[in-house]
Amino acid sequence: MNGIVVALASSPGHGFSKQVRDTIRVIAGEGVEGDAHRGATVRHRSRVARDPTQPNLRQVHLLHAELFDELTARGFDVPPGAMGENVTTRGLDLLGLATGTRLAFEGGVELEVTGLRNPCAQIDAYRKGLLPAVLGRAADGALVRKAGIMSVVVTGGTIEAGERIRAVAPSGPIRPLAPV
Repeated sequence: MNGIVVALASSPGHGFSKQVRDTIRVIAGEGVEGDAHRGATVRHRSRVARDPTQPNLRQVHLLHAELFDELTARGFDVPPGAMGENVTTRGLDLLGLATGTRLAFEGGVELEVTGLRNPCAQIDAYRKGLLPAVLGRAADGALVRKAGIMSVVVTGGTIEAGERIRAVAPSGPIRPLAPV
């Protein structure tokens, strides 16, 4: 499965949206250089309050541009970086990946998928009504979280807009994505 990097974003502060950039640099075991969520241990404020020693499984947030297409059709104007993602992709079924999938970027960066982003009320503060738009229901009634996936940096380096990405399935038993 292959895709492409549409946009990149980071922010030094703990705000909801991130500033779009031409490139981002990622550091193995830490995340995006200059981003508020960079670190080996959790950086998300609510998680830090619970236990600041837990590992950071949310170093890099990826979101599929196809979600923006869906949101635009529903009347929402949401540009890349607005929902706090670091990497916006196209052509890669992020939500269909398994936990442990490796994302190999053309320039040598490698990320490992850790789970789903669990959308929170901040999404509705950004655009009223957006939270229910990024949630759905599967045929069996199960909740579907569409706000992207989280990952950790295995191999650091620079990611550029337009770069190709290849998804490499994990060996062993397949574990579906769950919120992290």
